[in-house]
Amino acid sequence: MFREFAHFLIQYNVVGIAVGLLIATKAGELVKWLIDDLITPLILSPVLKRLKLKNIEELSYRWILYGKVISTSIDFLITAFLIFLVIRYANLSVISAPIK
Repeated sequence: MFREFAHFLIQYNVVGIAVGLLIATKAGELVKWLIDDLITPLILSPVLKRLKLKNIEELSYRWILYGKVISTSIDFLITAFLIFLVIRYANLSVISAPIK
């Protein structure tokens, strides 16, 4: 049974998937920090002060929290861009590696 389990781990690259999941989770936390603590205060602070809000997620109109949509959209775009950069770098390093 142990050999079957080891074969399963190797065949489906479970360890690689787990490492990727951990890295993606931490990258998500980093992007959330960038949005909440860096981008929003630096760029959107004047607008939020004029609207008398503390963060972008408080924006609403008749119980529709469109501020959360804006915040989540910015979060998604930054995450997608970071993933693009990582994949691009990985592809460039594979292409430039010498063939043996």
